[in-house]
Formats: sequence, C-alpha cells, structure tokens
Amino acid sequence: MNIKDYFSEEQKQAMVRAVQLAEKDSSAEIRIHFENHCKEDVVERAAKIFTKLEMDKTAMRNGVLIYVAVKDHKVAVLGDIGINEKVADNFWDSVYWLMIDSFRKGELCEGICAAVEKVGEQLKHFFPYQVDDVNELPDDISYGK
Repeated sequence: MNIKDYFSEEQKQAMVRAVQLAEKDSSAEIRIHFENHCKEDVVERAAKIFTKLEMDKTAMRNGVLIYVAVKDHKVAVLGDIGINEKVADNFWDSVYWLMIDSFRKGELCEGICAAVEKVGEQLKHFFPYQVDDVNELPDDISYGK
C-alpha cells in the first residue's frame, strides 16, 4: 500500500489542522512524516528526515518532527536544539508514550493529533507566537516510501 493512502482524507486534514492549531499559539514549527518502513535505528532515520525537511534551518531552531514508520511500528519525536534546551528531559518520552498508547488501540490519527497538541502546548510557553511570525515550514504531512 502506498503510504499516502494509509489515512483517509479526513484523517490527513485532522492532522494538518492539529499542526496549524499548535503553531497558531507558537513560533515553533511542527512536521509529521510517515513512511512504511524504517530499516535503521528509528532516531537516526528521523534525524535524517529532520535534516532533509530543513527543519534545522528555522530561525529559532525550534522545529519538531513526529516520525512514524507505519508498517514497522516505529516512532520517534525529535526537537531541534532550541527546544531541547528548554523542555524537561522526559518531555519527548511523554509524547512518545502518548502516541504509543493510542497506536495500541489502533488510533494512529488520534495519537498523532494528541501528540501535536501536547507539543504545541509546551512550545507556546517557550516560543510564544510573535506578531511578525512567519510560517517557516509547510504544515502538510510529508511522506517517504
């Protein structure tokens, strides 16, 4: 199955809306990336995607990637250096487990949306919306193979 066909249009729209709502109150940038398979360490793969999507190029280094290899059941959440310096040490683990709990119930879209919301709540404290804020990265979902 093509990874782009894994979710319904309504689910895709819900995830994009979650990103847009999270970014509305923050100057941070959130991306969601799906692939079918991940044949390497999931964090290393997510880091490669993070760089490929130019998430490390935001002005405040405040990008967050939610990476999911759907068929291999692998997940990673990566924040750029600007965010990692501010959030609690266990924050990314809490986002990871929030998604895993939903995924175990077969609720992938819901888990992603909940994770984006949780990330957005945290980011608005450290990177509040600025009047001159520019959306530096697309809000749409990105896909691998």
